[in-house]
Amino acid sequence: ENRIFWGTRNVWLGVSVEDRQYGVPRIDLLRSVRAAVRFLSVEPLLEDLGTLNLTGIDWVIVGGESGRGARPMQPDWVRSVLKQWGGRWKNRTGRVFDGRTWDEMPIRPVSRDRRDQKVSKQLSLG
Repeated sequence: ENRIFWGTRNVWLGVSVEDRQYGVPRIDLLRSVRAAVRFLSVEPLLEDLGTLNLTGIDWVIVGGESGRGARPMQPDWVRSVLKQWGGRWKNRTGRVFDGRTWDEMPIRPVSRDRRDQKVSKQLSLG
């Protein structure tokens, strides 16, 4: 059995979520690990991911693939993730998509380590 022990107040941990078959199951694995911030790198987004359980996820990055031979990403796939993410308007760290800048950064209290600590959820399109 492999176990990693670390202080969780300074660890940001993320997984790649590129498709339903391999990527989406990683979200549950990520939730099972203690970390100050848990994030999803939804890139390259290769298909519609369907309904996602984003409970316990602090940050979502969405993007396509670039370079020679890049596989196409459909705007509706991105819209699906954006609709599920939701949130409050905060920092301006997003990118232009569908003619507007996406800069959602919902904030929620985190009780994993300290009740008074706030961890931000951020959505950026890369």
